[in-house]
Amino acid sequence: MNARFRTLAFLATFAFALPALAAKEDPIAKPVKTVVQSVRYERDALALKHFGSQEQGKFLLGDNWDKGTDAQRKEFVTLFQDLFANIAFPRVRENFKNLDSITYEPSQVQGPEATVASTVFIKHPLKTQEMKLKYRLVKEAAAWKVVDVTVLGSSMLQDIRDTQVKPLMEKGGWDLLLERMRTELAKVKKK
Repeated sequence: MNARFRTLAFLATFAFALPALAAKEDPIAKPVKTVVQSVRYERDALALKHFGSQEQGKFLLGDNWDKGTDAQRKEFVTLFQDLFANIAFPRVRENFKNLDSITYEPSQVQGPEATVASTVFIKHPLKTQEMKLKYRLVKEAAAWKVVDVTVLGSSMLQDIRDTQVKPLMEKGGWDLLLERMRTELAKVKKK
């Protein structure tokens, strides 16, 4: 009886400890999950804190990033985050209305960069749809920050860079880019 009691006590202790062991999160996937949940529940400011905005700017502007003044780079980051939150986040929320679940794969780390892949399951009345996403992160100080998301093999930042940022920079440089971003943000906020 004593051995049986010890075995049951061990199993009970293990059963209670199991959720704590399972809850130990991948520190690289954590900011991704925070972004997803924050956007889903309209906590956009919290989501934006987990983006690597400087890295996004460097990617979007390439060599032109270093040619901009500190004030131009700072304004670009602010405008880009505002535009992103006002345009992309509502679209994501619309898709998440029928969210069933999200699974995350273990992160892949290469130096100061990492990727986290996920599968989003959207349950529509007629069928369940799967969306494969891959998040690219960079390490800033002690925290991992989301820089880009690839959906269906298409990089969000690359699309923005190639179709919007590059043409404006070629046509009118920093001044035209920032002017258009200000104009677009004003339009979006009126809606």
